[in-house]
Amino acid sequence: MSILFSYVLLGLSLAAPIGPVNAAQIDRGFRYGFYHSWVIGLGSVTADIVYMIMVYMGVVHFLDSPFMQTFLWLFGFFVLIYTGIETMLTAKKEVKHKRSDYESYVKTFVTGFFMSISNPLTILFWLGIYGSVLAKTAATYENLQLFIYSGAILLGLLLWDFIMAIVSSTFRKILTPALITTISMISGLTLIGFGIYFGLQAYEVLFN
Repeated sequence: MSILFSYVLLGLSLAAPIGPVNAAQIDRGFRYGFYHSWVIGLGSVTADIVYMIMVYMGVVHFLDSPFMQTFLWLFGFFVLIYTGIETMLTAKKEVKHKRSDYESYVKTFVTGFFMSISNPLTILFWLGIYGSVLAKTAATYENLQLFIYSGAILLGLLLWDFIMAIVSSTFRKILTPALITTISMISGLTLIGFGIYFGLQAYEVLFN
């Protein structure tokens, strides 16, 4: 049980550092409420599941080529810049009770998915950390334990997603519209900042 808990803790620690998805979750939670924040996290976790399967099948090594790295950095750059600008442009809209007036759950889910799947840092994690965990677990345990421990990592990711959604949506209820607008603007700038970083990484791969 302690080993299983350590894998849940690993998933939590991997999701906790502030990044594009967390910034987007905070923004959606403040502006639209719990479900939008939760759904954008579910989109990110779905992308994580895709990478877990790719690592398990060995396909992820294909992504290690300079061409694919450049493509993913650029793709992440466009996704983050677009989302950041859209966040800032809609930050001043009045917060209404009908959350569906703003953004569909499908769009929110897709945003979280593409934010995560286009993030080369996510790829490096699944290739590096999960790849090593996979190798160690496969050498020691049977496939059933491998499935259980992988599920424990996902449980940690889902638990963090749930915590972020609760925290951001709870604070939304006690914040003024002006403060929510300010937080949304900061979230948009954060996403643009990550996008610029991705663009610089693509430039280095291309020209260095």
